[in-house]
Amino acid sequence: MIALGGIVGASLFVGSGAVIHTVGPAAILSYALGGVLVVLVMRMLGEMATASPTLGSFMEYARTALGGWAGYTIGWLYWYFWVGVVAFEGVAGAKLLMLWIPGVPQWVFSLILMTLLTATNLVSTRSFGETEFWLSSIKVVTIVVFLLAGTLFALGIWPDSTPSVSNVALDGFAPHGPSAILHGVVLVIFSYVGTEIVTIAAAESADPVKSVVKATSSTVWRVIIFYVGSVTLLVMMTPWDRIPTQTSPYAAAFGRMGIPAATTIINVVVLTSVLSVLNSGLYTASRMLFALERNKWAPRWVADRGRNGTPWKAILACTSAGYVAVAMSYVAPDTIFDFIINSAGAVGLFVYAIIAGSQLRMRRRLELEAPERLKLRMWGYPYLSWITLAAITGVVSSMLLVPDARSQLYLSVLSLAAILASYLVVRHSARSTAPARA
Repeated sequence: MIALGGIVGASLFVGSGAVIHTVGPAAILSYALGGVLVVLVMRMLGEMATASPTLGSFMEYARTALGGWAGYTIGWLYWYFWVGVVAFEGVAGAKLLMLWIPGVPQWVFSLILMTLLTATNLVSTRSFGETEFWLSSIKVVTIVVFLLAGTLFALGIWPDSTPSVSNVALDGFAPHGPSAILHGVVLVIFSYVGTEIVTIAAAESADPVKSVVKATSSTVWRVIIFYVGSVTLLVMMTPWDRIPTQTSPYAAAFGRMGIPAATTIINVVVLTSVLSVLNSGLYTASRMLFALERNKWAPRWVADRGRNGTPWKAILACTSAGYVAVAMSYVAPDTIFDFIINSAGAVGLFVYAIIAGSQLRMRRRLELEAPERLKLRMWGYPYLSWITLAAITGVVSSMLLVPDARSQLYLSVLSLAAILASYLVVRHSARSTAPARA
C-alpha cells in the first residue's frame, strides 16, 4: 500500500490543475513521460535492492559503486530534501485546518501535525507502516472512485451527463506547442519523487527481496492508472481551460458529477495526503540519517535505538530540523523558508542521476562476481540505463528554459556544491584523526 499510494499527494490532487493549464490536454503526455522516467529509475533501484537489500538503500549502492563521495552526497541531499518536504507539508496541512478552524495561528497547527506524526514514527516501524497503510488507503480509494465515476461521466453514462471525451482535443491536443509538453515534464516529475521510499522501507520488512519486487513491479501500472489515467479523465470531463488552478480540479470534477460536499471531501483527502507525506518524510529522513552515521558521516548519537528498535534520536533530529524550517515559514516566509523549499527543487533529479550511475557500475560488477544475486534485472541493460541517465540530464537542463524552475535549479546546485564541499572537509578530518601506521 505504501508503494501504491505513499507519494500520491497534493501535487496530484491540487497541482495537476496548474500543469494542465500550462500544457493543455497534452499534459497527459507530460505525466506519461515523467512516469516512464520514474518507472525506469525504480527498475534500476529494484535490481540493486533485490541483489543487496540494506538500510540506506541507494546511499549504500552509490557508496559501493561510485565511491564515498557519491554515498555521502546522495545521503545528505536526500535527507535535506525530505526535511524540506516535512516543513512544506506541515505548513500546507496547517493552511487546510485553518479553513475549518479559523482563528488558530498557522504555526500551532503545523506543530500539532508534526508532533502527531513524530509520535507515530517513535512508537515502532510497524506503527509507521500501519499509519501509512491507512492514509494511503484513503487516497487509493478516492482515486479508484474517481476513475470509475469519471469514466461513466465522460462516456455520458452518468446521470445528467453527456459524452465529453472530445474535450481532450479541444483547441488542439497541444495548444501551446510541443515544447510545452517538455515544460510539463519538468513540472510533474517532482510529483513522482518519493516512489523510491519503498526500497528503504523494504529493508525493514520480513522478506526484503519479495517486498522490493512487488513494490517496484506495481510502480508501472500505478503510474499508468493513477496519474495518467486520472489526468486523462480530468481533461475529458472539463474543457482544459476551465479546469481550476488554485483549487483541486478533482473537487471540481466531483462537483460536476453532482456529488454533494465535493470540495470538503477532497480537502479531507488532501489533508490525508499531507499527513501521509509527513509520515513518510520523517521515516525516510530518519533512516537516511541513521544510515549516514553507519559510515561515520553523521554524529554518532543518531545511531541510538530504543527498545522497539527505532532510531529515536535520528527521528527527533529530523523533526527538530522540520520545526526550525516551519518556524522560518512564520518568521521569514519570503526569504529563508523559500530558500529551503526551492533549494531542494532539483534534488530528486540529482538523486535519480546518482541511482542510474550506481546501477550501471553495480550491474557490471554483479555480472562478473555474483550473477545469481540478480533476481530482478533492469530492462535493456546497458542501453536503457544510459538512455535513462541521459533523459534525467535532459530534464535537469530543460529547467534552465523554465523561468519558475530556473531559480530552483540554481539553488539546488548551490545545495549540491555545499554538500560536496562538506564531504571534502569530512574526509580531510577523518584522515587527520586516523592513527598513523607503524
